[in-house]
Amino acid sequence: MTTLIVMFNLKEGVSEADYLQWAKQSDLPTVNSLNSVQSFEVFKGENLFGSNEPSPYHYFEVIKLHSVDGFAQELTTAAMQQIIAQFQAFTEDAKFVATSPVTA
Repeated sequence: MTTLIVMFNLKEGVSEADYLQWAKQSDLPTVNSLNSVQSFEVFKGENLFGSNEPSPYHYFEVIKLHSVDGFAQELTTAAMQQIIAQFQAFTEDAKFVATSPVTA
């Protein structure tokens, strides 16, 4: 199973409250409804563990996929194209890392 880990910061001037409202009301429900997605969660970066140094990224998404090919296909739908455009309006320098478990 592939898990996507997305690391990103909000663009300068973007309201965190607006982003969080959109994430809860649009992003999370839409992505979690995709057939190719097992689960999708968003986490806020707080600090580097064991220090007071802030996280280099504001937010992290963890998207566990049933199917990479299915996910790629579902990204082309009108609903997901709208979500992608909205995500890009809120964020900058997003990094999408495809991962696989080492314990499998």
